[in-house]
Amino acid sequence: MRLARWLVSLALLAGLAFGGTARAAEDTIPPGTVITMQNWQQYKQFMSVGLQDLFAGQYHWKLPPDVQLVVGAPAVYTPVKEFAADTAKYSGQVRIVNLPNGGHAIAGYVAGLPFPNPSAPMKGYKILVNNWYHYFPWDACGKHLWNHLMDRFGDRTANNLELNYRRLSYISDYGQPHVAPDAQGIYFSEFLMVLAPEESKYVSQLTLYYTDPNKPIDLFLFIPALRRTLRLSSAARCAPVVGTDLTQDDVKWGFNGGITRFDAKYLHDQKVLTLIHSDPKMFGNVQKYYYPSVLFPTPAVGKWQLRDVYVISAGRIPSQRSGYCYSRRVMYVDKETYNDLWNDLYDAAGKLWKIQIIAHIESPIPHEGEQFETGNFINTIWDVQNAHMTSSQSSDAAGRWFQDGENCRNYEGTDFTVTSKYNTVQALSQIMR
Repeated sequence: MRLARWLVSLALLAGLAFGGTARAAEDTIPPGTVITMQNWQQYKQFMSVGLQDLFAGQYHWKLPPDVQLVVGAPAVYTPVKEFAADTAKYSGQVRIVNLPNGGHAIAGYVAGLPFPNPSAPMKGYKILVNNWYHYFPWDACGKHLWNHLMDRFGDRTANNLELNYRRLSYISDYGQPHVAPDAQGIYFSEFLMVLAPEESKYVSQLTLYYTDPNKPIDLFLFIPALRRTLRLSSAARCAPVVGTDLTQDDVKWGFNGGITRFDAKYLHDQKVLTLIHSDPKMFGNVQKYYYPSVLFPTPAVGKWQLRDVYVISAGRIPSQRSGYCYSRRVMYVDKETYNDLWNDLYDAAGKLWKIQIIAHIESPIPHEGEQFETGNFINTIWDVQNAHMTSSQSSDAAGRWFQDGENCRNYEGTDFTVTSKYNTVQALSQIMR
């Protein structure tokens, strides 16, 4: 009897051991694996819902029969020293504040990550806040961002933008104060100007996000034909950005809607595939290195990596839902950097409307080395209801990609760090002078 019991126990332990090994093997993808149309379902647990739909081919936008995703080893990044130090120093004093309209804000935030270990209660909202304030260099600039637009017939157009993304408050960078001397209550400034095509040249947009999260986002548009600047409604967050399929709340790197109008529900943990490492001459060359039918990167652009993510569902609070375009945004948020890697966007009726990938491409930051978040990206959004799409790259075929921090003081002869030229409303009136 004792021998029989011992044998049964040994068998159970062996089963658990082998079962655990099998589960561990199923929880990753070995480097060198090539995911194709023939085997993709074996790896769908590592994909966003949107990427699964692109493979399944149930909408107009579908991956081609010869598509390949080559998987590489996960990259490891050294955290930005100042951001990590500020997180350790200040995160303990951050708290959530409930607002009269049913929304939320935070108080006590100085710099760094607000909630380094998000947990219940309100875990989903804490992850959303971390995404909103995740590390970003104090300046990111470029003149060679291209948007490639395509319709259901395969007709394509493109426009070229000059951009300046400026963090004026809550800064955690080498040699920089937490608040820039000329911040004037602004947290973040987004400036973009159309350089091509010629008929749209100098059309410019300036968006200002304030340190007071209750203050409405300000959006200004310079119209060269009128020689004047228009202030747009702060409610116009569903308006397209320079004719693309990106709305004001999609531009930048995924979620761009602020923290007071939105709440978020934590769904689950997951590993997802994303692109991180790429040569700027490769990811910037859409004509040569992307599948033409869907503008999806080929293996020449780079190897895909697995990242641990939080999956959350973010949507407008009830008092702010009327007239808004999306019922919810399912976000795949990187656990280490809180970068938004994928979005599944659902219309007001709850049907899938858009699929978005935000591939954050690593590049060097002065004093910090290679980093995951630098402003370089592939940002593609597929509108599956209207069979239209936009694919954006922060580089061109010559490899002229975004620069960061001190490198923006002289980007091809331009000093993007001059606040009065790029980050104020008055700057828009100087564009054509």
